[in-house]
Order: sequence, then C-alpha cells, then structure tokens
Amino acid sequence: MRLCLAQLNPLIGDLKGNCAKIIKACNEAAKNKVNLVITPELSLLGYPPRDLLFNRHLIDSQWTFIEEITAHINNHTPNIAVLIGIAEPTSDQQIPRLFNSISLVSKSGWEVIARKQLLPTYDVFDEKRYFRPSDSSSCIGLEIEGKKWQIGLTICEDLWVEEKLQGQRVLGPDPIADLAKKKIDILLNLSASPFTYNKRLLRQEIAKKAAKRLGCPVVYLNQVGGNDELIFDGSSFVTNREGQTTLSLPLCEESIAIWDQSSTKTFTSLAYPDTEEILLQVLVLGLRDYVAKCGFKNVVLGLSGGIDSALVAIIACAALGADNVLAILMPSPWSSESSVKDAKDLAKRLGIQTETIPITPLMHSYDGSLKEVLGEVPQGLTAENLQARIRGTLLMAIANKKRCLLLSTGNKSEYAVGYCTLYGDMNGGLSVIGDLYKTSVFNLCNWLDSDKAFQCKRSLMLPANGILVGKSIRTKPPSAELSPNQFDSDSLPDYKILDPILKAIIERQDNKTTVLNQKYGTDLIINIQKLLKKAEFKRRQAPPVLKVSDQAFGSGWRKPIAST
Repeated sequence: MRLCLAQLNPLIGDLKGNCAKIIKACNEAAKNKVNLVITPELSLLGYPPRDLLFNRHLIDSQWTFIEEITAHINNHTPNIAVLIGIAEPTSDQQIPRLFNSISLVSKSGWEVIARKQLLPTYDVFDEKRYFRPSDSSSCIGLEIEGKKWQIGLTICEDLWVEEKLQGQRVLGPDPIADLAKKKIDILLNLSASPFTYNKRLLRQEIAKKAAKRLGCPVVYLNQVGGNDELIFDGSSFVTNREGQTTLSLPLCEESIAIWDQSSTKTFTSLAYPDTEEILLQVLVLGLRDYVAKCGFKNVVLGLSGGIDSALVAIIACAALGADNVLAILMPSPWSSESSVKDAKDLAKRLGIQTETIPITPLMHSYDGSLKEVLGEVPQGLTAENLQARIRGTLLMAIANKKRCLLLSTGNKSEYAVGYCTLYGDMNGGLSVIGDLYKTSVFNLCNWLDSDKAFQCKRSLMLPANGILVGKSIRTKPPSAELSPNQFDSDSLPDYKILDPILKAIIERQDNKTTVLNQKYGTDLIINIQKLLKKAEFKRRQAPPVLKVSDQAFGSGWRKPIAST
C-alpha cells in the first residue's frame, strides 16, 4: 500500500479553494503511484467552521465539490481514492443535525465511511453544539494490488483515549479498543489538532500506544495553518506497529508526503527544534495566515523601544516581509531617549519603515479640554491612560487610512492582571503575543539574539548575523513610560514571581496554589487572583489572541465578568 498524506492549509468555508487543494494533492499522488490520499478532519470545509455549520446552503454545497473531485479522479487519476473530511447532515430534524464524517471518493463515486465518536467540548472546542457522536467505530475493507486491507478510521479526538498519558479524556467509548477486535491492518487518524507547547510530543506517545494496542501502523494526519486564534502546526507522522516513527512531515508547512507500507525506515530519535524556535515558527504562521485569510496585506504597530513591541515587529517581518510592516513611534514627555533610540535601531536592523508622531501637543490639548469638567488637569492613572488612548487612536487612524491591520503588542501577564488600557494599547485586530507571559517574551528574545537562532532567522528571511532584538531592549527594566521614572515593578511583582503564579491559576486552574503560597505568601496569591478577576471585562474586549498554551485568553476562556 502506498499512501499520500496531504497536510493541507484550508480556508474555512472556502469550498472551492479547499477542493482545489485536494485535487492538487490527488494529482501529486498519481505521479507517485499512490493508492489512497488522506486529507485532514473536515478538510473540505476547514476546521473549525463553528457556526458556519448552521448555514444549510454551505453544507449542501459540499456535494457539488465532492462530485467535482469524483469527476476529476475518474478523468485524470482513476487509480487512486481519497479520504475527505465533511460535515454530513442527519436524516432527521433533531439537533445537532450533523455528523463529523469521512467520505471515500473514487472514480466510481463517493460514500460516507466513518463518523467521529468522541466530540470534545473542552477549551476551544464545542463540537457537541454542532455534531452528533457516532455509536460505533469504523473499519473498511479495500483491495489494493491484490490484497484485502482492513483499514481502521478515526477522527482526531477518537485517538485520544489514554487517560494516564493525557491526564484526562472525553467521556465516551474507546474506539481503539473496539478496532482492536477487528484485527485491522492499519489505523488512519484524520485530525485538526491546534498547537500547544507540549502537544507534538504527546501526539507521538498517543499514537505509539495505539500502534502497540492494535499491532499495526498508525497514520496521524494533521491540518496545518492559522484559523482565527488557533494555529495548526501540521507535524503529521506515521508509526510502525512497534510505535516507531517511520515518516515525519514538517512543522508549520503545507506538505504532501508518500508513505509505503513496505518501507522499513525508522527514526531512532526525532530531532526537534528548540522550544523557542518552534514557538517562533508557530506565531509566524498564525500571523501570516490571519493577515492573508482576513484580506489584509500590511500591518502597523506602535514601536516603543520595549521588548514586547520589538518581538511583535520581528514576528511581523518574518511573517509578511519588512516592506509590509509599518512602525509608529509616539514619544511623550516621559519617553526616555534610550527607548526612542532603541526603537529606531531595531527598525533599522529589520528594515521596516517608521513614522514618528510626538503626542505631547495632544496631551496638552486633552488637558485643556478636561480641566474644567475634572476640576484639574488629568492626573495619575487618568493621565496615564489618556496617553495610551491617544496612541491607540493614532494607530487606529493610520490603520483605517492605509487599510492595514493594527497589531496589539500586549503580553499575557499584562492581560491577566489588567496592566493594559482599553481603547489604548489593547487596540488592534490581533494580539500576536497575548498568550506569552512576560518571561516567555524575554526568553524568546534572548534566544533570537543567540547563535542558536541563526538558521531559523535565515529561513524566515530575518537578518541572521549579529543581534536582532538588541541588548539594550533585552536588559532594560520593563516600563510603560507613562509617568516620570515609572517601572512595571512599581505596581506588579517581578515577572519571575508573577508568571509562575499566573500560570498555576490560569492554566492549571489551581486557585489554592499550596506550593506557591508557601513560597510567596498567601497575601500575594490572593492579590493576584483579585487582579485577574477584576481585569475580566478588559479581556472580553481584547482582540483575538494567537493561542499557543493549554489555556489562552480567548474562545476557550469563559469566565463571567460579574461573579464572587
């Protein structure tokens, strides 16, 4: 058997474009004498289609393109078949009215051959809103070159049944246990699994366990590309019956690979890039696709000379090219000369265009307008927030006029405790590093300026020789520079203390944090919990955040604003 793994990057709802990608994969497969082409979960619609699944016209339109693929195979690639992920309507009017299914398409026609059993509703997933679970596992018999193959079929979550490895699992049947009774020759898993830090290695372990339980190879095919806040890293692979990896597809790239069951090649150990490199590649992919799929070509951001905006500028250049990035410097009376210099130096290293708009005259204008109603010129937090909102207004005006996307530069630590300003620095169409804690921002920037980053920077068309971020930016104490001699540490604990506490509360949902209580004191933990809760109304109005952690602020974070 020869399989083609089509690791595709779909646009959600673009049936015509996604159909063209599938047909292209079939053409490539035909050149390599492939028997069966595999595409990701819901490959025709793209994942996750969310409430587009309520659009009956869109659902019904799938069949037009399935027929187009059938006709193409019949006329051009008659010796291959292809597995395509579809949303299959039910035969009754009860809700949900769809199955998450797989269709087998060949020259003779098409048929639904598998339906998803385990429907996730945790984190960003809400599949029970749209789909019914299948009540049985799926296995088909295909005759390939004189041999009858028993092929087991699972869809994404159906493979994730190892509670001890995962720490949890969706309530429901064990499709792997059921397939083990059917003595299958190979297991295919069609997935659309978003990236998180540790998931790539966990997928390998889950597949390895399934291979050993079933006594057969496992093919894990994952979607690639950014869709809204979710980033699908691809990283598809094949294991043999012992769970050893025999084929590995690239990270963050649309890719087609051929697997031959007769091959004995294995990887004794996969060479994984540095964690920082993986993170950078994923964020670059997420930004690039968000910009392209939302119809933009250029981006604008405020460049302050601080480490957050520096990192966002670098990611933007890697994703879109320096010519498509505009940086705006907006110094106030409290902006240090070193920060302005750092911002200009970074822009020069990156080769991006800058414009400078001093905001002091605007601050004076606001002072004059507000003095009578406030009884004095704005002071304290009011004055600080006004500066942020002046900058946010200027950036939005530029984005409107130039028809480009404004990038927000806030980090997860700031979003968590509310150290950010609504309608100011939170303005934007996308938060690029809103799922990176401040310490993660420093770690990534330190890596970018190390020798380890050379090959990665070169592959992303970034300046590869010498420093990129710059020592001055990496080592200066964090500051919003909204008042004289202001530093983040005036209002917040050191980020090396704050971030572990935030991670425990946000990602592990550990409000007791016993160990942290002993280390940092109960009062500090309680204060941080209060800040997190108090800032919920701000996060509800924040731009979409590119998700890279197990728990991001976004569609998977559903805390009430008003609560005890």
